[in-house]
Amino acid sequence: MTKPRLSTLAIIVAVLAAIAFTGLSGALLNLMIFMMIIALAAQGWNILGGYAGLSSFGHAAFFGAGAYAMAVLQTRFGVNVWIALVIGIALGALVGAAIGFLSFRSGLKGSYFALITLAFAEVARILANSWNFTGGAAGILIKLQTGLPYLQFADRRYFLLIALGFVAIGLLVSWWLEHSRFGAYLVALRENEQAAQALGVDVFAVKMKAIAISGALTAAAGCLYAQNYLFIDANVAFGSWISIEALFAAIVGGSGTVLGPLLGAIVLLGLGELTKSVSGGIPGMDLLVFGVILVLSVAFSPNGLVMLMKSLGLRAPKAKEA
Repeated sequence: MTKPRLSTLAIIVAVLAAIAFTGLSGALLNLMIFMMIIALAAQGWNILGGYAGLSSFGHAAFFGAGAYAMAVLQTRFGVNVWIALVIGIALGALVGAAIGFLSFRSGLKGSYFALITLAFAEVARILANSWNFTGGAAGILIKLQTGLPYLQFADRRYFLLIALGFVAIGLLVSWWLEHSRFGAYLVALRENEQAAQALGVDVFAVKMKAIAISGALTAAAGCLYAQNYLFIDANVAFGSWISIEALFAAIVGGSGTVLGPLLGAIVLLGLGELTKSVSGGIPGMDLLVFGVILVLSVAFSPNGLVMLMKSLGLRAPKAKEA
């Protein structure tokens, strides 16, 4: 496990923020915003799947909870966007706790836990798609109102900075996990749950906290997505695409590491966009690239790009000495 310093994290965030003011086109700014949203969702997945070893196929349930809370509270009840954001994040944590309580009390883990999370996400998608309160199949359109009080900006750079701020919070949460007793408990569960329980770790409580934190971070990504695109429907908010994107980004970048989800999101989405440009927009080419990258990552760097970069950095001095 690699443990970057806080100063390193601050430099990375500062560099990404500076890039936003280098005269990027609107398309590139939108891409960077999307990268940060996926990175945040991947950070949420990483808490549960990377540190605790509880792989989930249904993080769309948390993402959609945040997205719909953000949209419904504004359009149906006129709630202030910042209050809606807080409620959306809290709802993600609550949904995570509910799914965790039902799953962990039943002793589900491994592939069974992964499948039950997928089932919850799919049930949520079907309900949202058929319920008039959530806009049904037509979805929900959020009113365009620019300004900080509405979390909408004519200058896309400011929304990017806010999304980056949430990613920075995710980095701090992961950094805290790697330096806290709670994080050590998560890793102990991942490595050997029975041994951890024998040593006195409250397995149920630790899992519940992990899935609540994971749900909150992923719901935050859903809130940002809704406010950025000003439209959601069931297939977007609860679709399997976000579960796959979050999982891929974390695994390719390095699950169970601080920087893995961020690096994975940048690499995957960056290469995907490059592929679209080179291929002339042939449908499905970006997905093909995702698949190839995942296969290569598992084959040659099973611990992710972060650990690969670290190992290469450690070997470099030896090569110079030779």
